[in-house]
Amino acid sequence: MSDLVTTEVFAGLMFLGTIIVLLAGFPVAFTLGGSALLFGGIGWLFGAFDMAFVSAMPQRIYGSMTNEVLIAVPLFVFMGIMLERSKVAEELLESMGKLFGPMRGGLGISVAIVGALLAASTGIVGATVVTMGLLSLPTMLRRGYDPKLACGTICASGTLGQIIPPSIVLVLLGDQISNAYQDAQRALGNWAPEPVSVGDLFAGALIPGLLLVGLYILYQLLMAVVRPKSCPALPADERLGGADGTSIATLLHALIPPVVLIVAVLGSILAGVATPTEAAAVGAVGAILLAGQRMTTGPAWSIYAAVAALILLLLLTSFVDLRVARDVIPAGDMAGIVLAAACCAVIAWGLMASVTKVWNAGTLKDVMRSTMMVTSMVFIIIVGAGLFSLVFRGFGGEEMVHHFLTNLPGGTVTAVIVVMLVMFVLGFFLDFIEIVFVVVPIVGPILLRMDIDPVWLGVMMAMNLQTSFLTPPFGFALFYLRGVAPASVTTGAIYKGVIPFVIIQILALGVLALFPELATWLPNLIFG
Repeated sequence: MSDLVTTEVFAGLMFLGTIIVLLAGFPVAFTLGGSALLFGGIGWLFGAFDMAFVSAMPQRIYGSMTNEVLIAVPLFVFMGIMLERSKVAEELLESMGKLFGPMRGGLGISVAIVGALLAASTGIVGATVVTMGLLSLPTMLRRGYDPKLACGTICASGTLGQIIPPSIVLVLLGDQISNAYQDAQRALGNWAPEPVSVGDLFAGALIPGLLLVGLYILYQLLMAVVRPKSCPALPADERLGGADGTSIATLLHALIPPVVLIVAVLGSILAGVATPTEAAAVGAVGAILLAGQRMTTGPAWSIYAAVAALILLLLLTSFVDLRVARDVIPAGDMAGIVLAAACCAVIAWGLMASVTKVWNAGTLKDVMRSTMMVTSMVFIIIVGAGLFSLVFRGFGGEEMVHHFLTNLPGGTVTAVIVVMLVMFVLGFFLDFIEIVFVVVPIVGPILLRMDIDPVWLGVMMAMNLQTSFLTPPFGFALFYLRGVAPASVTTGAIYKGVIPFVIIQILALGVLALFPELATWLPNLIFG
């Protein structure tokens, strides 16, 4: 009994000590790994820890480095940064703002819609908030918008990239939920469970993400009725078709390319044509082509041809067997293979033209450097979190948490509420990556043993983690906007402005909890 108490004390102290060190501002990866090694060593000296757990670390690292799902992380990051550098957001914001200009709250609605479009095409929260803060905030303030409403709208819309697929948080969370589900099923005696993929989470998060966008727009309309002076309409000469010559053609020019990219990436996943990793590669190629098209003054025929070839290639993979390693290839399949090879040649031609333009503009080097930095950060955190979870498990921390959650009054419902509340509170102080790799491996297997749908749980966690970007004092979206907001906008106005949107997200979380079908219906329809 005394040994059990000792190990539980070590587990509790390690978790608490790690949180304190993280709040002190030390790098996440080194904090997780360092705390694990320190407490593991102390526990070994006191006879409370078996170093055999640490010997499994090389296998953990090798498993992470060879995980094909995680290849999607650098590809999606590259896609998002490339699109941000190619000024897609600027054109979208200007055109959508003029389109919804005639109505009160129109600028806020346009920011929410553009935030959703950028979320589905870039998924980079920092870039989205900064871009919209630079472009939309001055216009909204100049036209008489309440600073609190303007700031809250921009911050909340910028975080939609966390819940609307393709999303980095869904890729990382999907990998963790998949591992947790496998562990839970093995503990229940099921040694051949149905796998949970990132594609399942993408499909599951689509409807809740759109629900959140709808609630943001509904709030803008409510403010237009309740407080019309806080969100006035644009003057007539600044609306679509006004004196500046903005036309429907300009709107379509800004809207069609990102929509085509969204359909190519997200549509290929939902249609079962490509895995998330393969779709991320398509997105990275599409982002380069789009950036090259934006940097071309005249008609970019090679790029247009490459886009058409890319779409045709995706269609061919759906209807034709393109495998060449076969003894007998039917004539129809051979024709498809030849056509696919021609499409690849055209894509290579357009891609070379785009890469040349992006390189000459000095953009490619910056994008690759930023992608490398973000990807390195994510993977080193994975290594540190893997060591942390091994040592925590060696101290019996998982059994301690399991005993606590399963003995709560109210059973499964109370356990889910407690976990969601803990994640919400941690979001005030920690980044979503830290929460994903520290909390989910501990509580995920325990909750999933309680007959909870893994897709629903993953989407609930993703929507909960989205609030971590908005909740003070360490909400990153608040910092991003503070860095680009004019001096006339106070920090207090930014903090007050996000409060209604945090409440909206909690409301959406409650709706999702009451109606799990919002997250489970589409994956079941698509993937069975």
